[in-house]
Amino acid sequence: GFDVAVEVPVRARLFAVSESEFVLAMVVHHISGDGFSMGPLTRDVMVAYEARSRGEVPGWAPLAVQYADYALWQREVLGSEDDAASLISRQVEFWSRALAGLPDQLDLPADRPRPAVASNRGADHSFVVGADVHAGLNDVARESNSSLFMVVHAALAVLLARLSGTSDIAIGTPVAGRGEQVLDDVIGMFVNTLVLRTEVEGAARFVDLLASVREADLQAFGHADVPFERLVEVLNPERSQARNPLFQVMLVFQNMEQSVLELGDLTVAGVDAGSVSAKFDL
Repeated sequence: GFDVAVEVPVRARLFAVSESEFVLAMVVHHISGDGFSMGPLTRDVMVAYEARSRGEVPGWAPLAVQYADYALWQREVLGSEDDAASLISRQVEFWSRALAGLPDQLDLPADRPRPAVASNRGADHSFVVGADVHAGLNDVARESNSSLFMVVHAALAVLLARLSGTSDIAIGTPVAGRGEQVLDDVIGMFVNTLVLRTEVEGAARFVDLLASVREADLQAFGHADVPFERLVEVLNPERSQARNPLFQVMLVFQNMEQSVLELGDLTVAGVDAGSVSAKFDL
């Protein structure tokens, strides 16, 4: 664990697997870094390694902005919830309307009862979407003026509606929260979670459902600045240690590039940690 009031919540250890193979393990508290941060963090470590191997001090380029600058800017732009005309107030009002009456729980078929307190133990199931299916999904996206994410979201909503026997479907999705290019090199916690709500009518054509999903997604992405934890406080759903509030299924597009680096005679690549945790049902 970390005491974030005492130390910078980043820890590193180097493990020797053999005379020629080593593993550098880094633990970063989520309060100080998100998935996108791993790119610049890896780059900075490599710059440091290359410099130190030559007996020199790393020559990192100074950042144009610091995370503290972003935090101050965000607070200034969002304004106060006490001001009805502020951006944060308008976005909270949008979400209060969009998620009004949302069911507390989406019941999906399960092979075991839901525990009173979620264990957060999870598992992975991997499969490949064929190139022909991928091409077809992209065709549907182009024809409907939608993104690939929206098409997959609509298809997932149909599946969840059929599995649950309900029509009111909410899924969560993360957004990077880095709206300015100047933030690309900053290590910090920018990501936010959005709740995407869809009404799946059994008699509707998929093209019509996709149109409504597209509109709902665009509206959600346009109101993405309210922190999820604040949204939970405002909407105040029934709390339970057995499930995630507001949604229990998350859809994530992990389309970040995986890098393999060459530093002289050193080859560097990522290692799958192997442990799987799950905050959501699916």
